[in-house]
Amino acid sequence: MLFHASIPARNPENVARVIAELWGGFHAPFPSFPDSWMAIAGDDRGSIIETYPNDRVLSPDGEQVSSVPGSSTAPRYSAFHIAIASKLSPEEVFAIGEREGWRAVRCTRGRNFFDVIELWIENVLLIEVLTEEMQKQYLAFATPANFRALAAAAAAAQA
Repeated sequence: MLFHASIPARNPENVARVIAELWGGFHAPFPSFPDSWMAIAGDDRGSIIETYPNDRVLSPDGEQVSSVPGSSTAPRYSAFHIAIASKLSPEEVFAIGEREGWRAVRCTRGRNFFDVIELWIENVLLIEVLTEEMQKQYLAFATPANFRALAAAAAAAQA
């Protein structure tokens, strides 16, 4: 189970505010690292997405991690993404994308497995937003049996 994650952002406060809005939660400064913020879902799992300035990197530092200035040579896009649940309607999610100037598009994953709204945070980082309808599709698909079948099919295709 995922409890929290951190993501880079040009404007960490705004990104945390938007993610909190998608969740129906709230945002607050992240006291561990300067200029960092948290989107807090307010759920019973303590779900949080920390947003750090995109010029920072996490680095091991003695007994704990530290946030230090880093290189900005990272590619614009990466293989990283997350999927989050939202109680908002698709129209409300699209309105947030429009308000922020961020790409938002409804997509179908796999062979009609489930739908998501791709919300490209700051037009760089992908968050898949699943509305209540999409969450039902996802949960119907995302079973251990289905994942085993997909893994078996992939192994057979590689053989």
